[in-house]
Amino acid sequence: MKMIYRFAMLIFILLRSSLLCFAQDVGFSQFYEQPLLRNPALAGIFTGDFQLTASYRNQWQSVTIPYRTFGLSTEIKFPVRFMNSDFTVTPGLQLLRDVAGTSEFSTTHVMPAINLSKAVSQNSFVSVAFLGGLMQQKFDPSKLVLNDQFIAGSDGSFTILPYSGQIFNRTSINYFDLSTGLSFSTSFNENTDFYAGAGLFHLTAPSVGSFEGSEILLNKKLAFNIGLSTLVSDRDELTLYGDYFDEYGKKFNRIGISTFQAGIMVNHNISPYENIDQSISAGILYRLDDAIIPVIQLGLSKFNIGISYDININKLAVASQARGGLEITLSYRDIFKSRDPLLQSQLCPKFGSHKRLN
Repeated sequence: MKMIYRFAMLIFILLRSSLLCFAQDVGFSQFYEQPLLRNPALAGIFTGDFQLTASYRNQWQSVTIPYRTFGLSTEIKFPVRFMNSDFTVTPGLQLLRDVAGTSEFSTTHVMPAINLSKAVSQNSFVSVAFLGGLMQQKFDPSKLVLNDQFIAGSDGSFTILPYSGQIFNRTSINYFDLSTGLSFSTSFNENTDFYAGAGLFHLTAPSVGSFEGSEILLNKKLAFNIGLSTLVSDRDELTLYGDYFDEYGKKFNRIGISTFQAGIMVNHNISPYENIDQSISAGILYRLDDAIIPVIQLGLSKFNIGISYDININKLAVASQARGGLEITLSYRDIFKSRDPLLQSQLCPKFGSHKRLN
């Protein structure tokens, strides 16, 4: 019975954490595939004119009811010539749906974005961007098991009461959120691309508390991002990614919650034909004090599919048996050949020298 009680308490802790997760943003292990979640100013920093990416994540299935996350993002680049200067306008859209645990704590985002890039040299660009829209969080309190439903001093056994005395005043929260970012991108030569950026999320600091009289604000989040892509041979490319996030309170006081994630990918072109892009990529991603994530990707012309799996290294590794989450991404990238030839020839931000879109 003690074993059952301990297991029940573990499930309870996980379910409570699903209610507290509003203080943290939902993310993906293959974070580079959803750039608007890293920094709005990373929109448009890819080789091509149009990009559409879908991501699906299934987490903690070995411990409890799995947490499922769906993401869809799109970006379209429009080169613009204005007053003898080259600009690139990139509108984008980030959709996100996350459902966590027994309480079905859900987060839904509908976030349009706009990024303006200005050429500062032949191959270098400075970008400023905004991401803003509607967000919703809700949960079902009837599916929770709380402390007052357990009888203390029962020598390892427990009884679940039919209801809890805990009252939630708001089980559905709707609010507007706004984020912004800056980035610098450049091509050192035909084979090496680089970008660095900084973003600030949750400028509006919306209230997300579920109890009457309590002020719980969504923390502001400062982000720093880098990326490097370079050819190491005629058929092989090395790509590095890195993000650092730090959370701040109402008066922009640092509250001590930070996250670091990084990845290294090696891409090999497997096509015998120079004008056909078929490739396979493999790499390792890392989330500080949380998970090591092997990933493999297959590129078929304009499509790319990636599969990764989290190997837990955090405190839940024993309960989860190091099994974290499966993630699948599917992306499509293209160029618009019907554009005005003058605009088509205009330089725009890019990332990934090896990719040829036909």
